[in-house]
Amino acid sequence: MAPRGRLLCWLLLSAAALRPGLGLYTVNSAYGDTIIMPCQLDVPQNLMFGKWKYEKPDGSPVFIAFRSSTKKSVQYDDVPEYKDRLSLSENYTLSISNAKISDQKRFVCMLVTEDNVFEAPTIVNVFKQPSKPEIVSKAPYLETEQLKKLGDCISKDSYPVGNITWYRSGRLLQPLEGVVVINFKQEMDPVTQLYTMTSSLDYKTTKADIQVPFTCTVTYYGPSGQKTLHSEQAVFDIYYPTEQVTIQVLPPKNAIKEGDNITLKCLGNGNPPPEEFLFYLPGQPEGIRSSNTYTLTDVRRNATGEYKCSLVDKKSMIASTAITVHYLDLSLKPSGEVTKQIGDALPVSCTTSASRNATVVWMKDNIRLRSSPSFSSLHYQDAGNYVCETALQEVEGLKKRESLTLIVEGKPQIKMTKKTDPSGLSKTIICHVEGFPKPAIQWTITGSGSVINQTEESPYINGRYYSKIIISPEENVTLTCTAENQLERTVNSLNVSANENREKVNDQAKLIVGIVVGLLLAALVAGVVYWLYMKKSKTASKHVNKDLGNIEENKKLEENNHKTEA
Repeated sequence: MAPRGRLLCWLLLSAAALRPGLGLYTVNSAYGDTIIMPCQLDVPQNLMFGKWKYEKPDGSPVFIAFRSSTKKSVQYDDVPEYKDRLSLSENYTLSISNAKISDQKRFVCMLVTEDNVFEAPTIVNVFKQPSKPEIVSKAPYLETEQLKKLGDCISKDSYPVGNITWYRSGRLLQPLEGVVVINFKQEMDPVTQLYTMTSSLDYKTTKADIQVPFTCTVTYYGPSGQKTLHSEQAVFDIYYPTEQVTIQVLPPKNAIKEGDNITLKCLGNGNPPPEEFLFYLPGQPEGIRSSNTYTLTDVRRNATGEYKCSLVDKKSMIASTAITVHYLDLSLKPSGEVTKQIGDALPVSCTTSASRNATVVWMKDNIRLRSSPSFSSLHYQDAGNYVCETALQEVEGLKKRESLTLIVEGKPQIKMTKKTDPSGLSKTIICHVEGFPKPAIQWTITGSGSVINQTEESPYINGRYYSKIIISPEENVTLTCTAENQLERTVNSLNVSANENREKVNDQAKLIVGIVVGLLLAALVAGVVYWLYMKKSKTASKHVNKDLGNIEENKKLEENNHKTEA
């Protein structure tokens, strides 16, 4: 009989025991709890004693407890399985502690009078909740289109026996030949009489089962009715064959340039993914066996083409990709250091060759030019460091540059100018020099005159600078400016006349000196007059003081005379 059928039959018998017509009373107890069985009889007035017994399977009685109505004493029979587990109350209610499966039997309460014996049977049912179901012996993986054992669902220590059910993603799994196969078995512990239930599931998986949880439940009956326990979810690794191959290029193929390393990566969508592939290079019909990656180092432009990969055991399953190795060539004519003479013509060209359109930028001395340089007649300011730089904007790091260092040489050229100071006392002579390499300037003076400031030079810019001196000639002089570099020595002279305003300047000086001398003499006369005046004032003061003294003496003499007379 199936476990579900046995469980239902056992429950029907238990229910029948509750029917009043059969005169049976049933007590349901949980395993390990205390079984309480009231005596289902009214206690008669002339009661002598009460007893409890249980019936063996063959119907023979086993007495277990006795209580006298007069002495109020309780006696328990020597029954090993109930030692220290019984308690009989005054109203003849029997309690059995630590309920066991073996306590599930028919007990009888007996009340005895002098002339009669009354009996009331009680059926005891003991239930044990099973352990939480657990999926064990799980398959490490499942393969599509193959019927394979998924695992065992086990639940232990149940009474009565429970029923195990499998679920896929919360939906009940029903047996289906070749797809779902469920086998159930139960084992009873001979000591505890508790059941262990095991249900094994064989399952034919598909790719739809990827990441789908499987669970199992155990349904059992307890004192309060039917209950269910659920297992933890189990997710299985699903193996399935490769159905498609893809190829990847690292770095991204739109940024591959000459000199790069290219890594081809082949992937299959199976589980587990394929570990080996065949790689086909442009122009090579035979594949190269490798792991899922194949690397080409220091590629050149001739590596541009179509690359493929396939499964080793299934060459028809193939993937391909086109790769372009970007390149950039630059040619600058002329380049390096170029020396030309002033006024020469110099054609300059910067040409590029690239895998796509390239940008060209010209720089001179680190300053960007608006257009490419063109020299029909060279000037000193054309000299400098020119750089032609080109790049592919879409390809990071792909750029080239060439440089031209242009040197414009020229023999020294001299131009002299003269400027007279507004006071007429000095003249400034300037020697303007042009040439490269920078000419050295030297001054020569023929004639007499004082040089106030010699060889004051300006900065040398674009092959030009000047030197100047300030001179005050006493007579006509000739100034010679000599400019010399590695190419030539150039000389130029300038005549400078003496100062025409020197006499006027001398007369003015004499006038100033006369005025100063006159002022000094006037100051001296004024000083002498003042001295004489002060001297005369002091002499007059002395005479006045003398007269005043005589008057005072006369007054004192008169006073003395008056005192004598008195």
